[in-house]
Amino acid sequence: MSSRRVRDKWRLKTWVTVYAPPYFGGHGIALVPITDPEKAVGRVVEVTLYDIAKQNISHMNIKMYFQIVKIEDARAETIFKGHEYAREYLRSLVRRGSSRIDGIFDATTKDGFKVRVYAVAFSRRRLKPSQESAIRKIMERIVLEKSKNLTYEQLAHEVVLGKLASDIYNDATKIAPLRHVGIRKSKLLAHPS
Repeated sequence: MSSRRVRDKWRLKTWVTVYAPPYFGGHGIALVPITDPEKAVGRVVEVTLYDIAKQNISHMNIKMYFQIVKIEDARAETIFKGHEYAREYLRSLVRRGSSRIDGIFDATTKDGFKVRVYAVAFSRRRLKPSQESAIRKIMERIVLEKSKNLTYEQLAHEVVLGKLASDIYNDATKIAPLRHVGIRKSKLLAHPS
C-alpha cells in the first residue's frame, strides 16, 4: 500500500531543466524533479566547473552552486550562489614543511551584492608570522579593491576562473615564494535590496 503512495508522489513531479546564468554560458546544467514551482525557487544545484566549461579536467575539483530564482514552463533560471574546492583537492595541496595562509573577507560588489571570499595560499617553505600577515593583507587589499570595481557577474568569473587568485599570487610572491594561491570558496551573502 505505502509503496504505491511513493510511486504516485513521483508521478506528480515534473522535471525541469536548470540553466546556468548567462555569465556562465546560460546552458542547461541539471534536470531536477519538482512538485511545485513556488517551492523549488531557492533550491541550490551543485555542479563542477568542468560540467560547465568542459575544457580542463582539473576543473573537476571545483564545485559550483547555483540557486534557482525563477521557474517558467520547464526552465529554471539561476544565480551563482558560490563555489568551493573539492575537499580531496584542498587536502592534496597541503605539504609538510610549508605554510598555509587563509584569509576570509566580506566584500560588496559595484552593483551591491555582498560576497564572502575565502582565499588560500601555500608557500614553498615555512614562513614567518610577519610574512603570513603581509600576504593576508595583500589578499584583503586585492579582494576588496576588485569587488568594489567589478559587478557581481564579473567578480564571480574572476573568483572561479582564477584571475583573482593570480592577481594575489603576483603581488604575494614578492614577499615569499608560493606554490599555490587560490580562492578556495566563495559565498553570496546578500542581494542588493
